[in-house]
Amino acid sequence: MDVSAILEAHKSKFKPVSVEGKVIPVEFDLGLLAAYDQNPLDEAELRKGKDAYLHDLARDNTQLLLNQVFQLPTVSDDAGVLAMLPAPTTPLPREKPLPKPKPETRWEKFAKAKGIVKRKKERMVFDEESGDYKPRWGYGGANDDGTKDWLIEVPSSADPMEDQYAARREAKKERVDKNKKRQQRNMEEAAVATKLDARAVKRGDRPNMDNVRAMKRREIENQILVSKAATASAGRFDKKMDGDLKPKGIRRQFAPTITDSGKEKSGNMDILNRIVGKGGEDLVNVRKAIKRTK
Repeated sequence: MDVSAILEAHKSKFKPVSVEGKVIPVEFDLGLLAAYDQNPLDEAELRKGKDAYLHDLARDNTQLLLNQVFQLPTVSDDAGVLAMLPAPTTPLPREKPLPKPKPETRWEKFAKAKGIVKRKKERMVFDEESGDYKPRWGYGGANDDGTKDWLIEVPSSADPMEDQYAARREAKKERVDKNKKRQQRNMEEAAVATKLDARAVKRGDRPNMDNVRAMKRREIENQILVSKAATASAGRFDKKMDGDLKPKGIRRQFAPTITDSGKEKSGNMDILNRIVGKGGEDLVNVRKAIKRTK
């Protein structure tokens, strides 16, 4: 049975993969899967049928782009055969400004000074005792020594009646709390450093950690003073501690209920002079008052 006629009829329904008639070669940026056709449009064909002409033009340029993609090196993956795209060559504008560099933490500064290089570790590690893979850290991790040991030796300096499992859990809880406090401290120092960095950029210099710690200390002292004055007695009857901060500011002074009659008379005269004036002088600008009444 000759099926050549059927194959030719089926083949005639599709256009060839080769595209001809391009005077100016089409430029490609395979990293972005983009094609740039700089050839001018045919006005005669555009007038005959705009939609059909633009459709055929887009199809030809897409075919040229796919021909370039099929010439790239490929790799096999679970999803199938993938083409290795090169790096893009067309610069594109950013939608948002560049992010500001984050201030270094204490560990990052220490690691830079000591030359410590961070190496990425696998999340799952093999636990020889259980014969299974477990997370390196976290719940059910391989480093959880509080529950995986079925027998714990009692140290010579510890109480023989003390629960060593509970002691390990308590020590782990203290380590977790300590790490959380350190993390909170680093976040606060980073926030203060960001504020100082914004001020320093305007001046043209860079802040140091001494300024960051001093500013943080002042903020903590202000918060302590505010909390001390939040009681009903404004901190007057609070228990004093060693190195306790003294609140700064103007305090109201009250005259004693029993005093010398001469001082009381002079005080009352001062108040009277401030109200009605001393020696008959005018306390009110009469001219200015008359102008306001008009």
